[in-house]
Amino acid sequence: MLGRVSIRKSWKLLKIRYTIILFIVALTFILSYLTPNYLQQTTIELSDISLIYYLWFWIFAIQVIVFIPSFIFKTEHYYDLTGGITYISTIIIALILKISYQSIDLISLLIGSMVIIWAARLSLFLFLRVKKSGEDIRFKKIKHSFSWFLMTFMLQGMWVFMCLFPALVVISSYNSEINNYAIVGSLVWFFGFLFEIVADNQKSKFNRNNKGKFISTGLWSLSRHPNYFGEFILWLGITIASLGYIDQYQYIILLTPVFVYLLLTRVSGVNLLEEIGNKRWGDTKEYKKYKEQTPLFFPKIF
Repeated sequence: MLGRVSIRKSWKLLKIRYTIILFIVALTFILSYLTPNYLQQTTIELSDISLIYYLWFWIFAIQVIVFIPSFIFKTEHYYDLTGGITYISTIIIALILKISYQSIDLISLLIGSMVIIWAARLSLFLFLRVKKSGEDIRFKKIKHSFSWFLMTFMLQGMWVFMCLFPALVVISSYNSEINNYAIVGSLVWFFGFLFEIVADNQKSKFNRNNKGKFISTGLWSLSRHPNYFGEFILWLGITIASLGYIDQYQYIILLTPVFVYLLLTRVSGVNLLEEIGNKRWGDTKEYKKYKEQTPLFFPKIF
């Protein structure tokens, strides 16, 4: 009887995971379809196919290629690095293909550089952290399940595509003039990027001398997760910068900051760390006081 219940539960989990995978592929493909058909009147095409379709395929192909040896060897060490490589390679390919069809423009270089700088720093930071600790606790169970691990890689593909969506819309566009949206968006991106770097460095420095304790100083006194707040702000900046390069239905592009916020606070970031924090320090007066006085995500101003 228990065996049947276990089989039913496993089968149900399999269906849920593969349904999520199909949803990810379908949603991102639909957004790829909307770009040349609704968001822009003219886009760069290769053999009569919009550039963004090729980039969509590339993003998910990398995830599948890296997933196969990662599952075979049961390792998560290259998961975060793969995300960074996907960001960087997708932007580089997009810029190279644009150059081959049209002279490169400043706005494409600017947005492309924003993505590459952020992705290179974050992926290297996370990769070195996992190599140093020996294991990423998020993957302790995940890496032993084919469907769960594959779904995680596909979620990463969705993360890359959804974050890059505004950037890819700009790079695939023939419109290349710098406008007020681009200027404001660049400033917002810079603020978010700096905020994330400072928060990460403060926590790394704190952890070296305070193993097993929680940080409540610096930016961490303003928000319990200031690094994630910085990441949300920088993608908001790229989204703002892209608004001036969409011909119609501009607000579809706002899916990116909404997605980033939900991902960071509900799926893979804040919620997991809050759970870990509650297990480690939830019974201490200091941690309870810290949670009462410090906002979860958006920093307190006063």
